[in-house]
Amino acid sequence: MLYRILYPLKDIFFGFNLFKYITFRAITACGCAFFLFILFYPRFLQFLKNKGLVENVKREDCEKLYQYHSHKEGVPTSGGLLVICITLITTLLFADPLNPYIILLGVAMVFFGLVGCWDDILKIKTNKKGLKKRYKLLFQSLWGLVLGVYLFCNPDYASTVEIPFFKNLILHWGIFYIVFVMVVVIATTNAVNLTDGLDGLAIGAVIVAAAAFAGMSYLVGNIKLSSYLFISYVPGSGELMVFLCALIGAGVGFLWYNSYPAEIFMGDSGSLALGGVIATTAVIIKKELLLLVIGGLFVMETISVLIQVFSFKTRGKRVFYLAPIHHHFQIKGWSEPKIIVRFWIISILFALLSLLTLKLR
Repeated sequence: MLYRILYPLKDIFFGFNLFKYITFRAITACGCAFFLFILFYPRFLQFLKNKGLVENVKREDCEKLYQYHSHKEGVPTSGGLLVICITLITTLLFADPLNPYIILLGVAMVFFGLVGCWDDILKIKTNKKGLKKRYKLLFQSLWGLVLGVYLFCNPDYASTVEIPFFKNLILHWGIFYIVFVMVVVIATTNAVNLTDGLDGLAIGAVIVAAAAFAGMSYLVGNIKLSSYLFISYVPGSGELMVFLCALIGAGVGFLWYNSYPAEIFMGDSGSLALGGVIATTAVIIKKELLLLVIGGLFVMETISVLIQVFSFKTRGKRVFYLAPIHHHFQIKGWSEPKIIVRFWIISILFALLSLLTLKLR
């Protein structure tokens, strides 16, 4: 909004020319989002308490895990709603609100935020496990279908997929690109959701992934840099950097209170929304397969669950004490802060590796 209003006034005051630059607006959005989150957090926390949206730790889910998490009973949850609101408000201020890719990210965040909020409310109010898995899968598939069809029908957008580490190796999916996008959305949203199990773990990993994708978005949206690096050029995608930096600022604000011991939890309203944003960004800037590297921690968590389920169903034995793998280390005796920080380090290493792929081509 400010971009549309103030930049045209550059001839009146030269300082408004700064709004021309994506980097300036992205950095400003990040700082603004952080301070807005800190400003509105106390009232939002009271709102959650008044509505009874607090964590309900169920002993019957896992007796071994209950002893580690019983102290979290009554902590306000669904904090992801404030992350969503602050991100959208800041993006509206500093990004180009008419950019189609900004609109796609905004819709993805709101859509998955609503689905996650519904899930949180069901868990708290009905004392059950929340939204049934098949309904979650249906909503995830629906957004994947909408996103895939929109991009496939866009004449300025190629339905191709880059292969990391290879300069000229590109997959042409044709109509099956839509199915591929659906798989990316489903896998990513579920992976982020699985990672959200310890104080600050998921939001820290999302911040790292968002930072990597912010840089990627800027490169993909710049014709000179994308040509130099031999990566796909997607006109207009540079604006996503502003959205992602706003998300980083709001995420850091949330982490301020969500760090161990957490004063507030993200809830599915946050984890599903953030997963949807990460997946949608990866698809838009054509870094779907690189998402496996940038989100390496999410992949690791998901694979641990798949291995555990497969092993138990085929052999009747468990590979891990408990899955996802962060709970395995918790039951093994690692303290929660140690697991969180070490997993953050892993996510940073994966993000750095993804940046290396830009030159190792």
